[in-house]
Amino acid sequence: MEKLITSIYNVIWSNWLVYLCLLSGVYFSLRTKFSQVRNLKTMVKLLLNGEKSEEGISSFQGFCTALAGRIGTGNIAGVATAIAWGGPGALFWMWAIAFLGAGSAFAESTLGQLYKEQHEGQYRGGPAYYIEKGFGETGFAKAYGLLFAIVTVIAIGILLPGVQSNSIADAVKSSFGLSTTVTAVILVVLTGIVVLGGIKRIGSAAEFIVPFMGGLYILMAVIIIIVNIGQLPTVLAQIFKGAFRLDATFGGIFGSTVAWGG
Repeated sequence: MEKLITSIYNVIWSNWLVYLCLLSGVYFSLRTKFSQVRNLKTMVKLLLNGEKSEEGISSFQGFCTALAGRIGTGNIAGVATAIAWGGPGALFWMWAIAFLGAGSAFAESTLGQLYKEQHEGQYRGGPAYYIEKGFGETGFAKAYGLLFAIVTVIAIGILLPGVQSNSIADAVKSSFGLSTTVTAVILVVLTGIVVLGGIKRIGSAAEFIVPFMGGLYILMAVIIIIVNIGQLPTVLAQIFKGAFRLDATFGGIFGSTVAWGG
């Protein structure tokens, strides 16, 4: 099993895929005239708009739903991996990748809006939809869209929750001595209550949970910086001095890859 997973990993997360993602970010940033900066004021305005309909969720709920999958293991492990591989300078390249990635993320979000459909009173959309319809609903498009949907269900429905739930169960057991089986049952019940309610319940749950989770995440980072404020100038100097070493570049790329996957 380990050899199989490693073989699949080496194909999927090859250097070519990472370079393609970076080039896509550069391309879409240029084509949209750096929308991630130019439209920042509009983004914040729409984010704070609480309007929603019976068919969909509000902008803030959508933001929280997306953010729920970004804060956690991947961010912490990704940064640690980047620094371990490329030193402090790798952080500079993680910043750059995040900035450029906002360009391709904007393009993906736009496609999701263009090709979404109404189904049983709610909106449905995403990559599987715009892959199929954007390519003209050809045989290739249908097969590619179906493959993407299947892989997404396996990754998001099985593999990713497995990693997160395992981390939670281990942490609860080491802290409170609670059996991992009991923790697993509790997580399954709570997750089922939210997920089986559809996107509206997911959005409502995310709207309630994510601000607290994100706030605590940021607060912890701020406290760590304040406690070590004397080291901040040295850290920033090391980041920018080491940014243009080759190992820093690849360390940043690898760290961002871990964050994407986590």
